[in-house]
Order: sequence, then structure tokens, then C-alpha cells
Amino acid sequence: MLKGMILIRAAGSLAPLVASLLLVSALQAEPPKLPGVGAALQEQLDRHEIAGAVTMVVTRDQVRHLETSGFADVAARKPMQADTVFWIASMTKPITAAAVLMLQDEGKLDVRDPVSKYLPEFAGLKTPSGPPANLTLTQLLTHTSGLGEAGGPAEREAKTLADLVPLWLAAPMQFEPGSRWGYCQSGINAAGRVVEVVSGMTFDAFLQKRLFEPLGMKSTTFYPGDTERARRVTAYARNPATGSLDPVPPRPEFGPRNRPPKGNGGLYSTAEDYATFCQMLLGRGTVRGTRYLSEASVDLMSTPQTPATLPTGFFQGETFGRRGLNYGWGLGTCVLKAPHEGVAAMLSPGTFGHGGAWGTQAWVDPVRGVAYVLMVQRSNFPNSDASDVRRAFQQAAAKALAKP
Repeated sequence: MLKGMILIRAAGSLAPLVASLLLVSALQAEPPKLPGVGAALQEQLDRHEIAGAVTMVVTRDQVRHLETSGFADVAARKPMQADTVFWIASMTKPITAAAVLMLQDEGKLDVRDPVSKYLPEFAGLKTPSGPPANLTLTQLLTHTSGLGEAGGPAEREAKTLADLVPLWLAAPMQFEPGSRWGYCQSGINAAGRVVEVVSGMTFDAFLQKRLFEPLGMKSTTFYPGDTERARRVTAYARNPATGSLDPVPPRPEFGPRNRPPKGNGGLYSTAEDYATFCQMLLGRGTVRGTRYLSEASVDLMSTPQTPATLPTGFFQGETFGRRGLNYGWGLGTCVLKAPHEGVAAMLSPGTFGHGGAWGTQAWVDPVRGVAYVLMVQRSNFPNSDASDVRRAFQQAAAKALAKP
């Protein structure tokens, strides 16, 4: 190739053409950017809502938008990069559900089964009113189990998911199973423990072998190594007195090797990695010609499994418009049943996904065939799902996509 280029340059008259082709090639190598998204994020930076962001929009087989804004570390003046690593918190939950459903696709479990079939300790669990709880895997994954939460010194000393089982069972149940929706971290982690029992692998090893490596999610892990730590973003909290962004340390319970691989919120990832997972969901279980989930399993993730009359999700309070009936819960995901003003105005009915505690968001809109991925790291959003940052990003991206 180099020899050919030298000969063309020697020819003289063709040299400008070669230069033009090289310039076009360089421009094509730049990631695509949807107009208006960068400006929308810059406004959020100027308001000190966030220090930086990575935004992506993908279809099932194409990246439509990838852009970085602001800083990964303000004090060090370290720019945000496409491969910056974020704690994605509860965006881990859809991945946990996918792991359970991979085993169902293989005939090794059924999400309608009682949890006690796989974790015998659950056989003795009683409801608040006294009868056997008989929790199902579906109840664990839809936050309708009422399972008690682990806490205290014993939880902080746990090293494996198995260590947490007796703590969940010792905690008082929160409500009668199926009677209401209540965000339940222990339920999702119990589902991760079921994956371990059924597969014979630790939860982190299962995901690494069955999902992350095959999908090319090279920076997604429960346990960041030196490479990931070097690219990890600094988290910030907005100071209520000054309005400035103050750095905060990483959450100590997530990341160290001596802590359980928690399916409720333990993963670190990048925008590009998580976008690949979203492309698999957009492809109804398939991406780049390889099937990871059956279409039936994607339906269980993307279709409400909770009753139509049961309010769910994080918009139930007066502050957020009492929108509980606008949402249902699929396996491991929140499903938008009826769009409403704000962050859901630009989304289609049937959009599904999950946010994370520190502002990360990923929403798959199967009607429009796109997924929106937002990576930020702010620890004290009043409600990260309802943040102005999420709204501004999705609004700008949807507007740009709507143009011919």
C-alpha cells in the first residue's frame, strides 16, 4: 500500500486526488455525531449539573451517535473519552435478567419456578401474614417479591452471593408477595445466586464467559483492574450551598475482589460496551449474526410482567407526576407503557431499559429502532431517571433523528 502511494505521488497529477481520499478516510473514521446533542450537554455542563458525559445512540447494527463532553476529572483537566469507565449501578439489573433467561433458553430453569427449587433455603420463608412465601424467579426480577433486604456488619463482611442468602431470609419481608411493587436489591441478587447454582459458575465468571467476552464488552466487569481503574471517571456531588460539583469517592461495596458480584448494581462499564448490549436487545436477542437470547426471552424483558393496575417505578410520587401506572416491569427492566411529559415525551410506548443511581441511563426504543445510552457520574441526583441531563440528551437526539 505504501509503495503504491509513493508511485502515485511521483506521478504528480494524481497526488491531490490521493490527498482528498485520505482526508475523506480520516473524516469517516471520526464517530458520527447527531446535531444538537453536544450543545444540549454543554448546557448541562454550564449549569454544573454534571462534569462530563459520554452519549451514544445506536440502531441494531449501526452507531448513529457517539460524543464526549466535559471532563472525566475536573481537577486533573482529564477530558472525557469514549472508553471512560463508569460505575453503572442498577443498569446491571437488565444484564442479570439476561443471564437468568439464557439459562431458561437452555432448559435449565423456568422463571415461573419457585426460588426454593434452586435455593432450598427459601422453602421456609414466610409472608408477613404467615403462609409460605413461595417466591418465584419472576417476582424476584420484577420487584414484587417483598423479600427483605440485607444490611449491617454481616452484609458488609459477605464475600460471596451465597453468604448473603441467610441475611435475606433473616430480614423481615416487606409485603405480601405480588401485592405491590417495591424496589428490591436482594431479589435481584438472589436471581444472580440462582445463576451460580444452575450454571455451576460464579456469577461474574458466567457473565464474562457467556456474555461479555462473546459480545466484545471488554471493559465491563464487577472488579476493575489496573486498566479499567486508569480510565475510571471521577464521581461528583452537586453542593447544595454553592452549586459547585464536589468530588466523591467510589462506593466501597462495589469493585473490590473480596466483595460479592452483585447483580443489583455491581458492574462497571463504558458507553460503547453497554450500547452493544442494547444492540443485542434491539436485535431481539441477536447481534452481529450471533444469537444470545431467544425472542421469547427478549419479550419477557421488554413486556410488562406486572399487572396493568399495579403502579411501578420511580415516577410514583407527587414530585414526579404520579406516573406509576405509566410504567410496568419486565424481567429486570422498566417498561414505558404510556409516554408522558419530561424524560419520556420523546420515547415510544414499549420503550424499556434502566437507569443507575449515579445518573447513567440506557433506554431501548424498539418502535423507532434506536437505543439511547448516557454515561455520567453524579451521586446526588434527586431522581436520576428524571434528571434534566437525561431529558436534554434524549430530546436532542430524538429531534436530530427525526430530521430527514
